[in-house]
Amino acid sequence: MCGIAGWINLERQLTNEKYIMENMIKTLAKRGPDDGNVYSAKHALLGHRRLVVVDPSGGAQPMTKTLGKNVYTIVYNGELYNTEEVRDKLKALGLHFKSYSDTEVLLTAYIAWGTDCVKYVNGIYAFGIWDENRNSLFLARDPLGVKPLFYTKKDNSLIFASEIKTLLTHPEIEPILDRDGLLEMFSLGPARSLGSGIFKGIKEIPPAHCMVYNSAGINMWEYWKLESRPHNESIEQTVEHTRSLLIDAVERQLGADVPVCTFLSGGLDSSAISSIASNYFKRNNVDVLNTYSIDYVDNDKYFKASEFQPNSDGTYIQMMSKYIGSRHHNILVSNEAVAAALNEAVLANDLPGMADIDSSLYLFCREVRKDAVVALSGECADEIFGGYPWFRREEDINAHNFPWSRYVNTRKDILSKEFKSLPLEEFSKAKYEESIKKVERLEGESDREYRMREMFYLNIKWFMITLLNRKDRMSMSNSLEVRVPFADHRIVEYAYNIPWEIKYCDNIEKGLLRRALKDILPNEVLYRRKSPYPKTHSPEYLRVVQNWMREILDNKNSPILNLIDKEKVNEIIATGGKSFEKPWYGQLMTGPQLLAYLIQINLWLEKYKVRIQ
Repeated sequence: MCGIAGWINLERQLTNEKYIMENMIKTLAKRGPDDGNVYSAKHALLGHRRLVVVDPSGGAQPMTKTLGKNVYTIVYNGELYNTEEVRDKLKALGLHFKSYSDTEVLLTAYIAWGTDCVKYVNGIYAFGIWDENRNSLFLARDPLGVKPLFYTKKDNSLIFASEIKTLLTHPEIEPILDRDGLLEMFSLGPARSLGSGIFKGIKEIPPAHCMVYNSAGINMWEYWKLESRPHNESIEQTVEHTRSLLIDAVERQLGADVPVCTFLSGGLDSSAISSIASNYFKRNNVDVLNTYSIDYVDNDKYFKASEFQPNSDGTYIQMMSKYIGSRHHNILVSNEAVAAALNEAVLANDLPGMADIDSSLYLFCREVRKDAVVALSGECADEIFGGYPWFRREEDINAHNFPWSRYVNTRKDILSKEFKSLPLEEFSKAKYEESIKKVERLEGESDREYRMREMFYLNIKWFMITLLNRKDRMSMSNSLEVRVPFADHRIVEYAYNIPWEIKYCDNIEKGLLRRALKDILPNEVLYRRKSPYPKTHSPEYLRVVQNWMREILDNKNSPILNLIDKEKVNEIIATGGKSFEKPWYGQLMTGPQLLAYLIQINLWLEKYKVRIQ
């Protein structure tokens, strides 16, 4: 994994401005701590920061390859999981290789197949390829959006990067928040529309999209999409198909020339990945699998079961570690550290995020990185197999809005008079309706089945992307590469067409996945009810964020004061969040998490010197 950046200007000589690109990629040093280089041409500057995972000597970037008189240069962030299969196809075409890196395979795939190269690869990626002879740039992002790729068009320049902070380092780009950005933040946040970079003029290439930039301008298209197809397999065949796809995805993603571990929460998804990985290690005589979990100081004292979090993780983690024979590491973080790391989480994300859900993950990844360079994680299973409560609650299914943001109307309560008129509900509703219009209906499909298809589409295109963004930023800011086997596009496109009654077989969330994991997990874990990413339940954390938010309100120079209703936020502080009980986002952002989110907004406005337009 790495960080990439580029600056293309077809009207301007850029070779003397290499220093600008050098400054830009300095901001990507945490994504790529091992090396950094810049490629310079008349109309193109390409920058790269490298985290060595495969082929330390042969995978350096930017990588240039020549075929005849044509010169191609790539900057690439990601991993291909079918490298050898693609390499064999290219060799059969008479093409040659100097290294065993997936970078050279991807570049050669472009040389052979042009923009269709993305149809041949399986992986997570964001990359740019400069065709020197044609003065043409090709950009692409992986099907599910695991890896980020932002860009801006400024006058005659096209500038792209892995992170927003990298773009903002360019002297021609300003950190401006306009009306659209405010609507994104307060109507959808911490989610954002596909393609939105929040800042004025900054966009993101959506998942599964490619772009060509040349003298004709920008041409962007979607190269992979969720298609509605009949599912003709029996439940037994579906179980076996799901099982084989998952095992294959996990085993493909274990390849690396550096230490690999897994995250283990004791829940269904991370336990499945850890068990499959451990079995693979044993069969191939690899060292014992290292597994990692996170918890909070004194959390056992204050944990209270709820619909969203029915039980705590500790017992199940120990059970799983013993079952698979892993070397387990439990990382314990203090509430003070989680609060303090809200700052680091904002800097990693370049935007306000999911409050302490972000900051705790940041601290967790920091500790894991002391031992490993690559980790496998269980994200995305809930979105594709139906793990969340909103797949089962009738009021959510029939609400016809984003089920994780059902209470957008209450968000206006915290806005200042100047911004209370922002049409938050209308904006959210428009984005919702824009999304479901893209869902194809099968002939003969019942209203109920079609509605469930819409629910899965929304979760894959919205909620899942938010969690993948969070995982990428918090891990890569600690130079840790996290792979997500459930985000293999083969699993996603297959699961998308499995009828709900099969996914929900045995009347339990992710019933299909549970059946597919029999003999891979012990029954206690196999039938454990879903419990989300752990949050702190300690009143100490609440006290810390209450005091911090009071300090912000008392400081007349706090930038957030222009946006919020001070009296309302004081009320939230005084009641410990009880005066704002509806979740801001998802299942966990209530009470102290909401205060932490407001703290993050203030930190972001301050650290990035955001100008509100």
